[in-house]
Amino acid sequence: MRILMISGDPGVLDSASNAGKRMEWYREMLGEVDILLCRGNIFSFIDKFLMALGMTWQKKYTAITAQDIEHAFLAWLLSRLRGVPWQMQIHTDIFSPYFAEQSFKNRIRILLAKFLLSRADGVRVVSERIKSSLTACGISHVAITVLPIFVDAEYIRLYTIKTDLHKKYPERFIILMASRITKEKNIAMAVEVIKEVTTHPRDPLLLIVGEGAEAAHLARLTKGLALERNVRFEPFTDDLISYFKTCDLFLLASNYEGCGMTLIEASLAGAKIISTDVGIASEILPPENIIPVGDKLALSAKIFNALEGNISPALEPKIQTKEEYLRLYKESLEICLKK
Repeated sequence: MRILMISGDPGVLDSASNAGKRMEWYREMLGEVDILLCRGNIFSFIDKFLMALGMTWQKKYTAITAQDIEHAFLAWLLSRLRGVPWQMQIHTDIFSPYFAEQSFKNRIRILLAKFLLSRADGVRVVSERIKSSLTACGISHVAITVLPIFVDAEYIRLYTIKTDLHKKYPERFIILMASRITKEKNIAMAVEVIKEVTTHPRDPLLLIVGEGAEAAHLARLTKGLALERNVRFEPFTDDLISYFKTCDLFLLASNYEGCGMTLIEASLAGAKIISTDVGIASEILPPENIIPVGDKLALSAKIFNALEGNISPALEPKIQTKEEYLRLYKESLEICLKK
């Protein structure tokens, strides 16, 4: 097969990153995979579209695949112009009401997604939740493949701890949040809830690991609530598995997620987990560990229970081997050719 992939993730071009390694696996499995990195403003998109026209003129591609909605629009245009089947990937829960509420741009993206989904030759999503939302919106003309991003379960289980959070923050109950620090992650709710449990004898510490546009706002919120001792910030680390393995609780408070890879990684590392009802949460957590999106009272109660030692372990996630993952990935593209 010869695949053209349109992506906005710079990691796909970095052979040392997880995304870059997956690209090499795809090439081994599929044959040829050309990557068009497309990000930036409208002028950048136009430039990349013209570049893609040249690429599809020089080579006859078997299929085109694209993840983000804007990239899927380019894939559809190329498909129309060159007669190449195309696959639309959806890695975010775009039909969650919280996705629409976040911005006017997102509401435009939803309209564009509905237009594109009805024209795709194949659709790949990363959770059963997204598949259900597509089906509810009437997307039934094409098979929907559910395939989360590959997670190396054995690597996580056998990972040697390099950073022990309890040595770094001794005698604290460590609540870990690790993600991009963006509005939809709703980390602010967790900061506000920590204010209510600071007097607990187990001395809770909310450790926020990551970077993003909301970091400055969260720092101000922490200072305004006088929580400098109970909320700490650390930049992204390559040693995140150690953090999962040595925290007392992993917390995900997002308004929406496509999958929530950190939930899978944290569960494989043996962490106790509380999550909002997003992404893959309902597939790997018992109901008592899940709270409604934005429910501060429920989160406060769950954290208090965790501090008291009353929290259930995560369920065993269903993880494909590398070989199974690649087979399913190839099959998701082959569906496009059969339409």
